[in-house]
Amino acid sequence: MDAGRTDGDWPPGTLLGGLAPADRRRLLELGTRVPYPAGRVLLREGDRTDHVLILLNGLVKVTAHADDGRDALLAVRVGGDIVGEFAAVDGRPRSATVTACGPVLARSVTRAELDACTRAEHRIAHALQQTVVAKLRAATTHRVTFTGCDAATRVARVLHHLALAYGAPAGAGAEIRWPITQQELATLAGASEPSVHKTLRRFRETEVVTPGYRSIRVDDLRRLHAIAYAER
Repeated sequence: MDAGRTDGDWPPGTLLGGLAPADRRRLLELGTRVPYPAGRVLLREGDRTDHVLILLNGLVKVTAHADDGRDALLAVRVGGDIVGEFAAVDGRPRSATVTACGPVLARSVTRAELDACTRAEHRIAHALQQTVVAKLRAATTHRVTFTGCDAATRVARVLHHLALAYGAPAGAGAEIRWPITQQELATLAGASEPSVHKTLRRFRETEVVTPGYRSIRVDDLRRLHAIAYAER
């Protein structure tokens, strides 16, 4: 098994985590293993490349240029996920930039290799389709969930999700140990940067969240959940 992993190590919500061991091993036979240092751009928006990257270890952020010129944070992906599959499917330019938030290990798989594999291995093809659909559903749910919420509630929901999905447990909370700027948090929450700054200051004063340099610590997940989902 690649990268020192054993079957079942990858999160169940990821492509690798959802595959049966034999199918996972078949997929990981494709391509070449490539390490990336922190801060390296793995895929760049607008490029005409069409390979995919199967993440083995590490964490990446997915960003795209917004109409106002800023980089909008669209998603975070972890070991077990696949990135770049949209361009591999339709052959169009990259729709987003993928950047390593720390050391990342991935398998780089060409479009031809992936096509041949999915034609021969129907379970892998189905799992890949499910992955694409899940990403699209998540984007829709994100928009619907935020409808009618104020900025503080949206920020709380984003932080709660990030802490549960990608945070390292720490006492009653969790620490998000990868660089996320207030601008990126604002784009995820659909809020203005001043609103995010004000919300984080209030969360810090009430000892719910402690923003740090290139990291955020959620001090109390239970209280953050109550704020995010209006529990009384």
